[in-house]
Amino acid sequence: MYILKQTLCVSVLLVGFLMGPVSAADKVAGEQKAANCVGCHGSKGKSSSGQWPNLAAQPAAYLINQLNAFKSGTRNNPVMQAMAASLSDDDIKNLAAYYASLSPVSAGGDVDPAKLGQNKATMCLGCHGSSAEGNGQFPRLAGQQPDYLLAQLNAFKTGERKSGPMQAFVGSISEADMKALAAYFGTIK
Repeated sequence: MYILKQTLCVSVLLVGFLMGPVSAADKVAGEQKAANCVGCHGSKGKSSSGQWPNLAAQPAAYLINQLNAFKSGTRNNPVMQAMAASLSDDDIKNLAAYYASLSPVSAGGDVDPAKLGQNKATMCLGCHGSSAEGNGQFPRLAGQQPDYLLAQLNAFKTGERKSGPMQAFVGSISEADMKALAAYFGTIK
């Protein structure tokens, strides 16, 4: 038993040594780097335009995934590809940590379609979290800009944005349903 414990202890130490130092994300460095993002995504991650998403309280894993997709060109957006091109892996982790740490915001939305969207929202919550707060690789929908959400739903529908599950989902809903969902998610926090 003693030899087994020694072997286990040495194995754990060896794995830790071989993995090298793991750098933790630095929210302060992320906030400093976010100065380049404020023009579109707003102060503290709250966009004032439906053209750009709110980043406040987005899951860090989702933000890392999206910034890497822009950087590699697998997600097409010329402005974001240019912005992400010069980001290091640490920059991306730091930005994600900063935005994930911010308080959630509400973009608002048209009340009448939002009521209709509330009744349809359950079909989104399995992936996006029970309160649409985001879930790992799935983005936060709560508080998002309704016009941005609608644009992204349409991009999935046309195939401009790729994601098998999202393309299948939006292929089965109407434009009116997409507008109602976008309005609803914009009104909640």
